[in-house]
Amino acid sequence: MKSARAAILGTALAILPLSIAPVMAQDSTLERVVIAHRGASGYLPEHTLPAKALAYGMGADFIEQDVVMSKDGVPVILHDIHIDTTTDVAKKFPDRKREDGRYYAIDFTLEELKSLNVTERFKADTGEQVYPDRFPGEYAIFKIPTLEEEIAMIRGLNKSTGRDVGIYPEIKDPAWHKAEGQDVTAAVIKVMEQWGYGTPESNSYVQCFDWEETKRIRNELKYQGKLVQLLGENKWGAPVGTDYDYLKTDDGVAEMATVVDGIGPWLPQVIEGLSADGTAIMTPTLIAAQRAQLKVHPYTLRADQLPKWAGDMDIALKAIFDDAAIDGIFTDFPDQVVEYLAVRPQQD
Repeated sequence: MKSARAAILGTALAILPLSIAPVMAQDSTLERVVIAHRGASGYLPEHTLPAKALAYGMGADFIEQDVVMSKDGVPVILHDIHIDTTTDVAKKFPDRKREDGRYYAIDFTLEELKSLNVTERFKADTGEQVYPDRFPGEYAIFKIPTLEEEIAMIRGLNKSTGRDVGIYPEIKDPAWHKAEGQDVTAAVIKVMEQWGYGTPESNSYVQCFDWEETKRIRNELKYQGKLVQLLGENKWGAPVGTDYDYLKTDDGVAEMATVVDGIGPWLPQVIEGLSADGTAIMTPTLIAAQRAQLKVHPYTLRADQLPKWAGDMDIALKAIFDDAAIDGIFTDFPDQVVEYLAVRPQQD
C-alpha cells in the first residue's frame, strides 16, 4: 500500500472498558514487518503522540514505545532516563538537576513531566539538533505521553481504521530503575496484561537490552506475550549479567531461543556489508538466529544516517529483506520502508 506523508496529528483516545479483551494478532506470523522506531521520528519529535499517529498513517505494522518511570510511579514514553536533551526541563526546572548536571524523568511527577515541552533531540552542551534537517526544535508544541495514553490512541486508531497495528514497548534501564526504588518492568507488564497484550497471540512484543531482566519477565513475572532480546555491544556498557559477545554466538542464540521469540540486534550485527556482487554479507549471529527460528528485527534504519555500505534506502532495504531475509526493521522513516515493500511482494 502506498503510504501518505500527510500527518495524522489528531490523537482521539479510545476510552475502553475496564474489562479489555485480548488483542489478537491478525499478522503475528507476518514477515517483513515495519516497526516505527520511536514513531515516525524522521519527521516529528520522537515518542510524541503526533509522531506515533503519523507512523500509523504511514502504514507501520508496529509502533515502538520506550518506557521509563515518573516519580509517582507512572510508566511514561521517553527514550532516555534523562529528559534534558528532548525537553525544556532546564528552563522550567533549573534547580532540579542532579550532581552530574543531568535531569532525570524519575525525579519528576507525571504532572511536572506533562508541563514540559518536547522537542527534536538536541545536544546538551551546544543545544544543536542531533539531526539538523528534522523537525525544527523551536516548534516545541509536543508533550510526554504515558504508556496507557499511547496504547489507547493506537487501539482507537485500530477501531476507526479497521487495521491491527501492534505495539512494541522497550523496558529502559530496569536495573537503574530498581536502584532508584521503581520496578519499571513489573509496571510495564501490568499495563500490557491489563490491555490484553499478555498472550503468545497478542499483537505485541516486549523488548529489553538486559538479559537477566528478560529472563525475569518470562520466568518470574510469568509473562506469556512475545519477547525480544535486544543486542548491543559490550563496549557500550552492558547491563550486569549480560554478555553481548556471548549472546551473539551459536550457544548464546540457542540459549536466547529458550526464552524469547526474537532478537533485536544492531544492524551491523546481522549484515556486515555487501559482497563484490552487491548482495548482503550475513553474519554468523543472523544465520544462527534464523536456524533457531527466532524473529530478527534489527535497529535502526535511518534515511539520513545510512550504513556506510548503503548508497540509498533501496540498497539498504534490498540487503535487509531480499538478500538476508530479515523479518522486520526498526526505522525512523516507516513510509519509505512501506513503499519499498509494497512494490516487492513477499515471495513464497
